[in-house]
Amino acid sequence: MDALDKLLSQIKAEYENEQAPQQPPKPNVFKSFSPPELKSSSLMDNLLSEVQADFAAHDAALELRKQQELEQERLRQEQIKVKQREALKQQAQNWLEKLDPFSPEGLWFERFAESYPSKLEAAIEYLQSN
Repeated sequence: MDALDKLLSQIKAEYENEQAPQQPPKPNVFKSFSPPELKSSSLMDNLLSEVQADFAAHDAALELRKQQELEQERLRQEQIKVKQREALKQQAQNWLEKLDPFSPEGLWFERFAESYPSKLEAAIEYLQSN
């Protein structure tokens, strides 16, 4: 059996020698790439910070533009109301000029206008409601 054991040991040694070159040694990936990874991480952090700052600036600009548009719309609506009020004021003046103070409508209007600061204001209110 001694010869058999020698033969088995020889075959085993040859087999291990053949297997060893086929398997390349595994490099320590974590140690060899750690420093570049840290540098890459800080670069990514810087890049991420820049992108976040860009988005924040963009959002701020959009918000400012939105606020400006809302203010412009508010001013436009105010101008429309002023124009409508002026047109209604002109209508009320014309209506007052044509109103016969002794007619039933004129007498009614005199009573209606007592609670207003002026007949023109009362006429505007009256024309708005009709």
